[in-house]
Amino acid sequence: MSSSSLSDLINLDLSHCTSKVIAEYIWVGGSGMDLRSKARTLSGPVTDPSQLPKWNYDGSSTNQAPGKDSEVILYPQAIFRDPFRRGNNILVICDAYTPAGDPIPTNKRHAANKIFSHPDVVAEVPWYGIEQEYTLLQKDVKWPLGWPVGGFPGPQGPYYCGIGVDKAWGRDVVDAHYKACIYAGINIGGINGEVMPGQWEFQVGPSIGISAADELWVARYILERITELAGIVLSFDPKPIQGDWNGAGAHTNYSTESMRKEGGYEVIKKAIKKLGMRHKEHIAAYGEGNERRLTGRHETADINTFKWGVADRGSSIRVGRDTEKSGKGYFEDRRPASNMDPYVVTSMIAETTILWKA
Repeated sequence: MSSSSLSDLINLDLSHCTSKVIAEYIWVGGSGMDLRSKARTLSGPVTDPSQLPKWNYDGSSTNQAPGKDSEVILYPQAIFRDPFRRGNNILVICDAYTPAGDPIPTNKRHAANKIFSHPDVVAEVPWYGIEQEYTLLQKDVKWPLGWPVGGFPGPQGPYYCGIGVDKAWGRDVVDAHYKACIYAGINIGGINGEVMPGQWEFQVGPSIGISAADELWVARYILERITELAGIVLSFDPKPIQGDWNGAGAHTNYSTESMRKEGGYEVIKKAIKKLGMRHKEHIAAYGEGNERRLTGRHETADINTFKWGVADRGSSIRVGRDTEKSGKGYFEDRRPASNMDPYVVTSMIAETTILWKA
């Protein structure tokens, strides 16, 4: 089959010949970062997750169930437009349960939803803006895109938000992802090249509550699908290259209704104090391998130190000068690694700053 006829079939528009649509069910696998998906045909368009049937998969093949009792049930939770199949076809974010209806241990969404459903949290309308950094790798050598194989480019400096064939690699993938996320209905705020060459960032938000985590997971899914098409490996490792190179984080910007009102800066400072008292708990849940990134260098605070500052990129929590000046706004938690689970991070921040009493 020629590539042109394959492309024609991939882009085949079914809307004129059938009302059936394809739903791609997406869930998080056993490692906590391995996204899985499979598709099923629906009789017609669907606009709400409650209209979708539950489904099942073999959990023993994803390290989420034993072979002797391997059935895991998918519960549809959020719907997005499918930028790959288009039309009325959809992407469906799901979480996973036992046949008896209990969340499996790797289902972090269920616990997060309990926090976000708490009346005190609902009343505060928590906003999130998540800055997801990632690295594009050459397929066969697992070395950053654009780097000489087994060698290094020039030192950091010209690559951040850089342009040019000698400074930016992978822009076609990045732009394709940007547009696909907008098509899907993700509240993607923007993109930029990062400090280390071959590394990029996209931002999700501002989004409210658990929807921020749903949107980040589906944005990750779309990015991995696009890199699959491009023959590029996607890495969320927080420190993919050792040495004098920036790591990859997922800085999480956060505000509540009280923080956005007059006098909100005092609420922000109280919230930061609470975060400091739970620093070890948060660090333990903020991503695997984060100790390789949080060294006190390369725009990070040391992993064992909690400090905050205004406009200080070497702090654990950063407050912008505009927030300090206006007396209200938001803060940025710079500790989460690029491979963090957004269900865990967003809910921990909300629980600590709203529900937890110091």
